[in-house]
Amino acid sequence: MPRAQQLPLFPAPGRPPDKGVASPLAPAEAGPAMAPLPGLTPDSSLAAASGAFQTHLLRQGFSLHTLRAFRSDLNLLAQYAGPGTLIRRMTTAKLNDFLYWLSQERAQPCNAKSLARRITTLKVFFKWLADTEVLRHDPAETLVHQPVPSRLPDILYDDQVDNLRQVARTLKDHPDQPDARPYLLVTLLLTTGIKKSECMAIALDHLDLKASGGPVLYIRYASPKHHHKERKVRLPSDFAEVYRAYSDQHEPQVKLFECTARNLEYVLSDLAARAALPDVSFEILRMTSAVRDYRDGMEPDTLRQKLGLSRITWADTGEKIKRLAEPAL
Repeated sequence: MPRAQQLPLFPAPGRPPDKGVASPLAPAEAGPAMAPLPGLTPDSSLAAASGAFQTHLLRQGFSLHTLRAFRSDLNLLAQYAGPGTLIRRMTTAKLNDFLYWLSQERAQPCNAKSLARRITTLKVFFKWLADTEVLRHDPAETLVHQPVPSRLPDILYDDQVDNLRQVARTLKDHPDQPDARPYLLVTLLLTTGIKKSECMAIALDHLDLKASGGPVLYIRYASPKHHHKERKVRLPSDFAEVYRAYSDQHEPQVKLFECTARNLEYVLSDLAARAALPDVSFEILRMTSAVRDYRDGMEPDTLRQKLGLSRITWADTGEKIKRLAEPAL
């Protein structure tokens, strides 16, 4: 079955966008990448700069979870240095003193993972101030960043993928009790790399099985705060045929999968047992799809968009995908 591809996110010159398709232009790309807010100067307070930075992140389309994390980290900096401290007085030495306080002197010292995240916050915040020319120099540029190592994600090897597909195909073509759902599910996850929540949200009108270039899946989000994650991916050329068999058997009315996520997890667990595999999950298939795409030559930023990841999240996830896709040492 052919590999799915990330479709071009913008129409060809002179061609209007597809009717009814939300613009994939993320807020971060809707205007100048960096623009200082009026009134922000080196003599602005840390509190004022932090507030302006929050506005910048909001305009860039970051999630509320990301906004809260940045705000919490900068509140700690304000707690240590004082919210009225002028940002021009935030030197590298002062930031290193702050990090020492976080890890050694605070009533609740940071663990290594939290400290690494807060160093990242400082680097992003002060780089923004430098890039927007509010500050002449970035005091956080030379901070020592020691990321906490985390294990590589589990993936399926090529022979395991082949085995899993063969088991699912056997169930689809069973002479007495055919069931196309396992094959449809595995094919969908391995070719699109979507998350479990995105899979469960697929409505029938998100599938364009008669698109001129081949069947297409639109990833939609109901919440406006997640519209920047919306995208479209190409499905295998025979997906429509598999879907018709599945539809005849399960008769979906609104959603592609009109069952619980737990039910589909059972489907994957059953396939794993039949294929003699230790485990198969939504996340394992998502990472397997990503590694195979990277290995097949998909551009990293295209893969990031296909997975619906922010650039911040991609910094860690992309490195792990790269390590898994590269030849053995």
